[in-house]
Amino acid sequence: MKLMPLAFVIGAAVGLSACQSLDHTQNAISTTKTPSTQAEHHDIYTQTLKNGLKVIIKQDSRAPIVMTQVWYDVGSSDEPIGKGGISHFLEHMMFKDAKGVSHDDYQRLISHFGGELNAFTSDEFTAYYESLPANQFPLALQIEANRMNNLILTAEEVATEKQVIKEERRLTTDDKPTAKAHEEFLAIALPNSPKGLPIIGSMPEIEAITVTDLQNWYDQWYAPNNATLVLVGDIDPKTALPWIEKYFGTLKPSSLPKRTPLSQPSHRGYTQANSYQNVKVPSLIMGFNVPTLGSRTIKNHTKEAHALSLLSDIADGGLSARFERHLIRKLQILNSVSIRYNMLSKSDDLFTIIATPREGVSLADAEAAILAELNAITNDQITDDELARSRAGLLSSLVFANDSIAKQASNLGALSALGLPLDTLDTLPKALDKVSKSDIQAVGKKYLTKDNLTTVYVLPKNTQSPSDTH
Repeated sequence: MKLMPLAFVIGAAVGLSACQSLDHTQNAISTTKTPSTQAEHHDIYTQTLKNGLKVIIKQDSRAPIVMTQVWYDVGSSDEPIGKGGISHFLEHMMFKDAKGVSHDDYQRLISHFGGELNAFTSDEFTAYYESLPANQFPLALQIEANRMNNLILTAEEVATEKQVIKEERRLTTDDKPTAKAHEEFLAIALPNSPKGLPIIGSMPEIEAITVTDLQNWYDQWYAPNNATLVLVGDIDPKTALPWIEKYFGTLKPSSLPKRTPLSQPSHRGYTQANSYQNVKVPSLIMGFNVPTLGSRTIKNHTKEAHALSLLSDIADGGLSARFERHLIRKLQILNSVSIRYNMLSKSDDLFTIIATPREGVSLADAEAAILAELNAITNDQITDDELARSRAGLLSSLVFANDSIAKQASNLGALSALGLPLDTLDTLPKALDKVSKSDIQAVGKKYLTKDNLTTVYVLPKNTQSPSDTH
């Protein structure tokens, strides 16, 4: 299973309808309208079933394929203290036995038709997907509706999968120095937010999760009124809706717990810490607390998020960007540098810079040079060419993000799960055109300041002093 931030069961079927019964199902599909709330967003069809399931369908007939995804509005940021990693653990268990189907059947059924399936967990959602030939799309609906309501959890299966997840943590985090350092960085940069905790959980937390914990988490969050069903591909909404109603319409909604809005106070003062890892080359991770499109408690958060995205590209948008031109080529202070900023989030997040200095350059000097370059962007002139290039770069990324059925489905699912308008990406070009150079500089002056910065120096273990606790 994949851990995410930002986007895949032959023979006789066991429990689900026999594969053969789905082979030519489209010939018998009814086009009867179902009672619900519905709307159309250009080429996107949306509908909400009576049980609260949100449905999004986008027809793209370039290939005879349908991507089916189910997004649950729950992730690691919803987890209580001591239960870290339970969302990801449950994601694994969703591929185990369900009513009438064993864990071996998922891959066999999907593979029989040349399809793919997988899942991923983030801090804000958990998603499952199947890619199938268009005339087999009801199979994905059967699978997802069945395990939404009929998952069978056993202590034996939980104990077995626990070892798999612990090994996954070792491979993806504990045995990867940079990943371990980043985990430590997040905990320091986001001390008051569950976003600062690892999605996979800590090793003690994984070990402590029980079958009862998982059953309670499943019962609490896995319900139609906490999910979005997305279908993208060679499918007409009139064809899909009767099947969706058949498999999902009878599922009962649940009483969802109230959530406390996530927030992480900014401008807490400069914080610097060391992370000692099995690395040969020192590096640094810098993070500023910033708004996103989902930061609804911050005035003008939408425009600020757009401005931060453009600023990110001006600083780190290729060979013509400021960091590359000045810090790598001209001043030769850095060997590498990159910025990570994702404006698609439910709440405040981080504007993160990861850099490796040239040999002989200290981490403190590298950090100072990066801050000076950011200060130059926010206080000196931004050229017309820089602004045009940054807009073009973001729009190019937007085109790439929609160049496949899978990516289109993932974008729609994520937007729905994050509570953002489905046309957010479609309206982005016009929104970026409205962001001025002064807007970009204003957001830089407001957020990319040292009193809003957390920096972690990643150092070789052999440089650690006995008194250092990191």
